[in-house]
Amino acid sequence: MPKRDSILVNSMDSSSSMAVGIWDGSTTGILKALNPHRHDHYTCMLVEAGQLEVLFDFEQLIMPAGTLFVCPPHQVHQITTVLGASGYYISFEGHHMTRSAKDMLDASLNETLILSLSAPEQQWFTSILDSLIKLDSINYSANKEVQQPLLSAFITQAVICHDCRSAAGSISHSPRVISIANEFRNLVKRDYRSLKRPAAYAQQLNISVAHLNDVVKMVTGLSASALIQKEILSEAQRLLYYSQLSIKEIAVQLGYKDTKYFIRLFTKKTELSPGDYRKTLRSNPDLD
Repeated sequence: MPKRDSILVNSMDSSSSMAVGIWDGSTTGILKALNPHRHDHYTCMLVEAGQLEVLFDFEQLIMPAGTLFVCPPHQVHQITTVLGASGYYISFEGHHMTRSAKDMLDASLNETLILSLSAPEQQWFTSILDSLIKLDSINYSANKEVQQPLLSAFITQAVICHDCRSAAGSISHSPRVISIANEFRNLVKRDYRSLKRPAAYAQQLNISVAHLNDVVKMVTGLSASALIQKEILSEAQRLLYYSQLSIKEIAVQLGYKDTKYFIRLFTKKTELSPGDYRKTLRSNPDLD
C-alpha cells in the first residue's frame, strides 16, 4: 500500500455540494478510491450487484449486493477489491439535510453506518436515488427545495433501519440531549487540535461542564474528556499508518508542542508507543 506524507482529502466537485449517480468498477471515483483517502463531506454507497471490499480505517469489511453504507467526513477508507460490483453513490454536505435528519444521522454515525437491506428496503432506497438523479433532467438545475426532503427522507430511513437492527435503538433521548451531544461531537471533530479540555466546549455550548459530561455520557457512554481523547487518538492512528509523517510532525498536527507528552498519552491509551504502533500496523498483512 503506498504511504503518503499526508492523507489525501477528496472534496466535493459539484458546485451544489451534492452529487449522486451510478458507479461500477471502471468509474473514475471508484478508481480514485483504490488509494487511501477521506472526504470533507458525507458519502453513501448502495451496492446493487457484485461485491465490494473496503478498508474503513483499519477494519476490512466485505459488502455484497444489498449493502448500504454511509461514511462520515474525515474517516479514512479505501476500496481494496471490486468483484463485479456496481450501484449508486451520493455525496453531500451536512447543510443539504434537514436539521432533524442530520441530528439523527450524527447520533447513529459513530464511524460508519452499514446496513444489509431487505429486498423491499433496497427497492425503496433505489427509488429515492433514481428520483434524485432524474431531477437534473426535469429541472435543468439543482433545486434545494426538492433535493433536501428527498435526501433527508433517505438518511432518516437509513437511521431507522439501523436502529431497528441495533439494541441501542431501544434507548431514546430527548431532542435537546441529542442536539447537545451532536453539537459537541461536531465541535470536537473541528477543534480537537486546539481545544482539548471539556470546559472550552462547554463554554461554546453555553452549558456547564457537569451538564456537558452528563449529556455526552448519556448518549455515547463516554465522558466528554474521553471522547476528545478518542478523536485525537483515532487521527493519530490514521496518520501513523497512512502517512510517512514523523512522530514529532504528527504530534504537531494534533496540537501538541511537547512530543514526549503526546508519546506518553498515546502509550497510556493504546499500551504501545506511537513507533511500535506504526510497526505493528504495517507488519500486519491483513491491512496491506
